[in-house]
Amino acid sequence: MGLGDSVEVRRSRVDGRVRCPPSKSYTHRAVVIASLVDDGKPSVVRNALLARDTRATIHGCRVLGSYIESVEGEGDEGKDGGGYTGRMLIVHGRRGFTLGYREIDAENSGTTIRMLTAVSALVKEGNTMLYGDSSLNRRPMQPLLDALRQLGVECRSLASGTPPLLVNGCGIEGGDARITGSISSQFISALLIPSVYARRDVSVRVLGEQVSRPYIDSTLAVMRVFSAEVENDDYRYYSIPRQQYRHAYFTVPGDFSSAAIMLAAGALAGRVTVEGLDFTLPQADSRIVDILREMGASIHVDAGRGTVHVEESRLDGGSFNLGESPDLLPVVAVLALKCKGRVEITGVAHARFKETDRIANLARELIKLGAVVKELDDGLIITPPETVRDAMLESYDDHRLFMVLCIASLLTERSVVRGLSSVDVSYPSFLDDLMALGAGVRVLDQ
Repeated sequence: MGLGDSVEVRRSRVDGRVRCPPSKSYTHRAVVIASLVDDGKPSVVRNALLARDTRATIHGCRVLGSYIESVEGEGDEGKDGGGYTGRMLIVHGRRGFTLGYREIDAENSGTTIRMLTAVSALVKEGNTMLYGDSSLNRRPMQPLLDALRQLGVECRSLASGTPPLLVNGCGIEGGDARITGSISSQFISALLIPSVYARRDVSVRVLGEQVSRPYIDSTLAVMRVFSAEVENDDYRYYSIPRQQYRHAYFTVPGDFSSAAIMLAAGALAGRVTVEGLDFTLPQADSRIVDILREMGASIHVDAGRGTVHVEESRLDGGSFNLGESPDLLPVVAVLALKCKGRVEITGVAHARFKETDRIANLARELIKLGAVVKELDDGLIITPPETVRDAMLESYDDHRLFMVLCIASLLTERSVVRGLSSVDVSYPSFLDDLMALGAGVRVLDQ
């Protein structure tokens, strides 16, 4: 097997400050909602993340008929006095998208295809085909399609409940819909966003346990910025009255999902300060702060300045239910490598439906590093090794697995991690930031 698309990581200490990239989750939501504003004035999305997933959303909104201009974001400053690192998007939205047939390639982005499937119902007349890469085309979509049909939308899968999808632009009639909450919160967000333009008020009832609720909080927060209100009854029932989005200025916060990876680097192999965080907007992965504290990490939070500082220390084990923050599964899994006792992670059965089956794939790679791993239906039990072994590690083209395996490899003499090209999904500057902190990383030739 060749080593193209791989990096070599050697044992090293990290030390320094890093500004985390803007939130991928908030960029998706702000762009989609701004694209539905039709009050004659543009909306501005400041500090937008331009990565592979968010570019797919921007492209999809443009295909539907919105005009989105990307410009250098000048003049705004973060809480710590530094200028923001993302781009400024000027969005001229459309309430009813133009006629005709169109295709949207969502690439690897589940958020893109789920949100834009629902939004495609607002096309005045004509079909929209939505699809993605081989990984995305295996991800479940049937619960969302069933719920949209209950609201009067003509849509179907051209496979077996997975992409490609076909949506007939006939509008959203409205009424009542029921949907499972156990697979993805993205289904709920996808229903909420365009339902403000349904012909009748919409109600959505969630069946079973709702996973990843903070992501729904993020959706509701952005909808409020753009003047839309939703009644949320304990994440089991949503009432969406007919209303209108209005233009707004929205600044995307720093991404706790990316910050968590760099904080893990500090906890495992040195000391790291992450800047540019916003503690006022809901983010599921802000829970990493509490998890590090529970593990006994040396951590200092300055919410006013938007910074978190963590230093290497021997960590305690423990049990962590990550049902509300499944993207922390890879981070907590590699933190287990330096714990005194075992770490049990539960509540993340839905992580099997992410870019890859993250439970199974993490188990395979942690075993290579010397850990004893028991795979559960909804998580992992990890017993740390006495010494973390060198390994040839596979990320399965999953951006989060690639990044955390690079962090874990800081504990080895020399390891190789495959899947470098995946990082542009969410954190294009990851490798540059890691090397700037002093990590011994080298990109390998073909």
